[in-house]
Amino acid sequence: MTATTLPGLTSATPDDPRPGSRAARLGLPVSVHVLKELCADHGVCIRPVSLRRTDLHTGQTELIDIPCGATREDKCPPCAKRARRLRQTQIREGWHRTDEPLPPPAPATEEQRGLILLRADFEAARDAAIRESLWEQVAELDEAIAEVEEQIAAEGLRGRVAPPHDDEDPTAGKRRRRSTRRRQDAPDLPRQKVEPRTVGRVYTATDGREYQPSMWLTLTLDTYGRVRSDGTPVNPTTYDYRRAAWDAVHFPRLLDRFWQNLRRCVGWNVQYAGCVEPQRRLAPHAHFAIRGTIARGVLRQVAAATYHQVWWPPANDLVYTPEHAPVFDPDHGGWLDPDTRTPLPDWEDALALVDADPDAEPAHVIRFGPQVDAQGVMPGTEHATRTIGYITKYVTKSAADCHKTETDRQREHLDRLWQALRITPCGERCANWLLYGVQPKNAHARLQPGRCKGKTHQRATLGIGGRRILVSRDWSGKTLADHRADTRAWVRALLGVTTDAETAESATPDEPPGTYAWELAKPDDADLAPLGHRLLRALSHRVQWRTALLAAQDRAAQLTTADLSVTSGFREETA
Repeated sequence: MTATTLPGLTSATPDDPRPGSRAARLGLPVSVHVLKELCADHGVCIRPVSLRRTDLHTGQTELIDIPCGATREDKCPPCAKRARRLRQTQIREGWHRTDEPLPPPAPATEEQRGLILLRADFEAARDAAIRESLWEQVAELDEAIAEVEEQIAAEGLRGRVAPPHDDEDPTAGKRRRRSTRRRQDAPDLPRQKVEPRTVGRVYTATDGREYQPSMWLTLTLDTYGRVRSDGTPVNPTTYDYRRAAWDAVHFPRLLDRFWQNLRRCVGWNVQYAGCVEPQRRLAPHAHFAIRGTIARGVLRQVAAATYHQVWWPPANDLVYTPEHAPVFDPDHGGWLDPDTRTPLPDWEDALALVDADPDAEPAHVIRFGPQVDAQGVMPGTEHATRTIGYITKYVTKSAADCHKTETDRQREHLDRLWQALRITPCGERCANWLLYGVQPKNAHARLQPGRCKGKTHQRATLGIGGRRILVSRDWSGKTLADHRADTRAWVRALLGVTTDAETAESATPDEPPGTYAWELAKPDDADLAPLGHRLLRALSHRVQWRTALLAAQDRAAQLTTADLSVTSGFREETA
């Protein structure tokens, strides 16, 4: 049967809708979407935060939009792209350093040494007053000690000289300690005194040239069952989802233990920068840039000998279910068994039972898998640039968005892992401990077993609740704020813009520098423009700023070329 049309009318096809029809109107681009696309192309934040700045000298106020600072591209692509570039800069500046990034601490001044001696005298006097039960004198000394601590901090000393006194709770701040003896099923590692150096070894070639390469490393977890090429298990019934969930929760602790063991094994302060991301099977693994070189055999040996034990109350089997969970009784001040109405043991009592049992086993032990990939990287090569991009490939995505879930088998695998994560305890205050017959630390009536609000249990995190980007302290010698300041200083120097610090130094007594008070603008403020107006203004300013920046770069390049030509001409005349 063929389709017929009315006389005088042409047949309409989906590819050629009638002008003015609803299909034709829906085929037109949306102006708001075009605006956001232009903002993303020019690096303008699409979710700016409006702050009200008040000059405390003149009382004048103005609204200033600042970027939201999101690190995920599903929230704000321009800010996430900026954060990724910042991480790439951080990795690039610290990877192939040939000198130490941080200078040694400066010697203490006489004022600082005198304050430490005064603090020692007050501590000795306080101890003597406690022995003689002179409690009024103890209180006076506590006030004096607090003042000295403030003076020590103001004088420029880092950290505390001693922990604060807490007479009400002697156990406050003390950690539970267990034996540091290694497990019998873990191989031993050589242990050396760690030298205070972070720069790797320098190699000399036969022609006399020196090389100082670095490495990049990939660490993965053990297998939980055979998987297909799409990451889904061959047999879902035998796939160990419980161990996969526990490993994902405690993976950052295992990485910390690996770097500790590696430094003790090689004998120098190894520096690293990397990112944690999920594999196609949804298990986390990590890519790291390492300054210096280490033998691949040593890396595999340390990975095989590294483990992390979780000393929590036993949590092998569920005692209750989310549908049949313990109930809270305000009269007893705690959670009770739903059937017998007996109180559940609290957190401290459950840990005390574990400590008292000499044959107790940890609730979970996490280890690396046998696959350890390590490669050498030379500075200034295309391989180094490509590796930095590979390490930061997924830093702007949530864990669940790193790999597309396209088939029903992949969706079911993700759902089974998430169901295991929902009932896995994420910490000592997690509400899921109620499912295992233990009251969590600082338990209250608002807890919902199986519905903990921690990031670990969210579907988008796949158990990686935080610490996806791991950077050692002496990597580049700078924080992210320092790297941002370097970028701003470079732009201001190129454009010839005066910085705020220079403006404050050039201020006169008649014109003091501005002192401002900042507060968040309210959505119903009369002077707060609509978001569309603010985005349009920011887009125009960014285009003008980029044009001026490119022009300044061209001028700087022309000046550099002119200087080189003058220098070369002078050398020719001299020759």
